[in-house]
Amino acid sequence: METFAEGLIKLCAAVLVGGVIGAEREYQDKAAGFRTIILITLGSTLFTIFSMTMDPGNSRTRVASNIVTGIGFLGAGAIMREGGRIGGLTTAATIWLSAALGMGIGAGDLYFVLAATAITLLVLFAFPYIEARIDKIRETRSYKIVVEASDVKKIKEIEQALKECSLKVSDHHQEKFKKTIIGTWKTMGTPKNQEKFAQMMIKNKDVKELKY
Repeated sequence: METFAEGLIKLCAAVLVGGVIGAEREYQDKAAGFRTIILITLGSTLFTIFSMTMDPGNSRTRVASNIVTGIGFLGAGAIMREGGRIGGLTTAATIWLSAALGMGIGAGDLYFVLAATAITLLVLFAFPYIEARIDKIRETRSYKIVVEASDVKKIKEIEQALKECSLKVSDHHQEKFKKTIIGTWKTMGTPKNQEKFAQMMIKNKDVKELKY
């Protein structure tokens, strides 16, 4: 059984680790910010410490598995749909990772946790620049286009415009609603070509509604 001083050091380490990661999330103005990440890391540390003082055997593994399950539900709450895209995935992953770091602190692997924290900060601070460069090369968009049902040929013209803009269609659906045909296309291509296609549809007088 560890001493009070050892436990206190672990708690301080949890606040420090959760604080530096939470500060980045707070700076990015995310839902799970400074205090939330600290509390997640601190809570995971406490659960792990307490599991080590419980009945030996499977207690530690049971507590660890329940931490993972509970954090999974908490992380799922940070995920939301924003228009045609899914947001909050990085925040959810950060919540999950913070719990893992807390568990490592509680288990006494402080040096390994500090190394993992440094790698985490590298990913959160440096990798967005790499993502931005990738986004300049390829962008995914979902288009919802409404035309009159009496003019079925317009759907073919839209598909032809997608080809002219060199956009690859990964998913396509159509439905008829009253006197209109609603088409949805999920496309991949360069941001320049995506914008070119959007402008073509905006200028097309036969397009009754456009959403992307």
